[in-house]
Amino acid sequence: MLLWLRQYRRSLLAGDITAGIVVAMMMVPQGMAYALVAGLPPVVGIYASILPPVLYAVFGSSMTQSVGPMAIVSLMTGAALAPLADPGSTLYIVLAAQLAFISGVILLLCGVLRLGFMANFLSRPVISGFSNGASILIIWGQVTPLMGATWPHWHLPSLLLGLSSLLLLWLAKRYLSHLLQACGLSKTAADVGARLAPMLLVISGIVLVTWGGMDRMGVQVTGHVPSGLPGLNLATSGAHWRTLLSPGLLIAFIIFLMSMSAAQTLAQKRGEKLHTNRELLGLGAANAASALSGGFPVTGSISRSAVNFQAGANTPLASIITAALLALALVAPTGWLALLPLPVLAATIIFAVANLLDWGTLKMAWRYDRSDAVALLATTVGVLVLGVEAGVVIGVLLSMGTLIWRASRPHIAVLGRIPNSEHFRNIERYEAHTLPDILLLRIDAGLFFGNVEAVTERIEEELRGHPSARHLVLVLSAVNQIDSTALMGLLELNATLAKRGITLNLAEVKGPVMDRLRQSNFLKQMSGKLYLSTALATADLGGRPT
Repeated sequence: MLLWLRQYRRSLLAGDITAGIVVAMMMVPQGMAYALVAGLPPVVGIYASILPPVLYAVFGSSMTQSVGPMAIVSLMTGAALAPLADPGSTLYIVLAAQLAFISGVILLLCGVLRLGFMANFLSRPVISGFSNGASILIIWGQVTPLMGATWPHWHLPSLLLGLSSLLLLWLAKRYLSHLLQACGLSKTAADVGARLAPMLLVISGIVLVTWGGMDRMGVQVTGHVPSGLPGLNLATSGAHWRTLLSPGLLIAFIIFLMSMSAAQTLAQKRGEKLHTNRELLGLGAANAASALSGGFPVTGSISRSAVNFQAGANTPLASIITAALLALALVAPTGWLALLPLPVLAATIIFAVANLLDWGTLKMAWRYDRSDAVALLATTVGVLVLGVEAGVVIGVLLSMGTLIWRASRPHIAVLGRIPNSEHFRNIERYEAHTLPDILLLRIDAGLFFGNVEAVTERIEEELRGHPSARHLVLVLSAVNQIDSTALMGLLELNATLAKRGITLNLAEVKGPVMDRLRQSNFLKQMSGKLYLSTALATADLGGRPT
């Protein structure tokens, strides 16, 4: 905890100050925008960007992670609270903070219990599918504020302003960095400058409202943004604790996954090692702090963390500086924020979220593993059709189901000897010689209750194809475990083969597996022998190549 502060050097300060300023400018429009996605007043997004990064800096392990509001978590917050209260109402704001508190406590408990391995419960394709579905929902939800009205009764000034904002953001992403480099800036500085396009757009929108009178044309603005720091929030709704527990658990899970994705990417670039359990503690403390300051669930943002890194952040001090600047922005007069046009804010949300759409993973998965591609598409459709929470559940079930399905159908290879060598390989892949009276089968997965029946059926199938075989040798070089159900299955196979005059032999058994087998009676009951290598087995059993 705070190890980075004890080792802090003065040479790191300039980079942290620069990054803190840059991210603060980015956080103003982002925080307000993501609060709207969650169904909350825009200022709540800034509240959620002050204390959380400070607490994460104390407990977390990433040096450049930027913690605050994030699009997908904001969408999940809105989806969880919409059935319970009217968006923007006092009860809704209380429930949002309560949801952040529940998620924070769950993350803290997981950190204390060292449950960081939970990050492995969703495969990358499923995470991509969930992100795609949530992003599409967010984009669709911003179409109305972008147009100023529901389709097809759009408000022309709002529509023109929204579409122009999208075009400018696209042009900034495509060309602004190159333009700034042409003006003499370094590539890093130019990339950071291009990332500030949303803030420049917000300022331009406010200028249009102030001097162009666009609000008098019917363009909606954010309205009153209260000044001053958020007070200590201890309000809760006792009637909703149990109702919020399930979405709080799912949101905590997604918070951890999204944050770890961002932190790991940056840690690899910096050659740092992340501590998953410290990440859980840091994210838990950040969400508890968000709740106490009237915020809503927060997480690490991939895009914002990347900007923090590119702007020169060396330590979490950069995030603390960002938080301090946002606090100063609230202490100062906030009337200018009230004039921010909603179509501009909607355009910043749409453009930011569109960058989360990941179709490259779908193309890769379709070429490499169709089952992963199907899981990705199913998760996306689940989010779009059944909702965000159901999409998370579908993703978890598909990830675990795919794992179980693959484990239940392990690859089994018939082995033969490579001529003039002691090497044995799969006869379907190599010119290897089989033995008429010995059947060599290599099992390429652990044996457990879910696959032992499929394995024994495959063994019987291969024996039917090798009627002259008098010895069966199971090569277990790839088997890491044999559970009790699989052990009983092997005992039954041994007895069945013995009645047919076929011996069951084992070769290349791993040490941990051998330790378990020695604790049972299997080795004593086995009709055949145990061999150190496949070559020794064939030599002892007297097999000759065909």
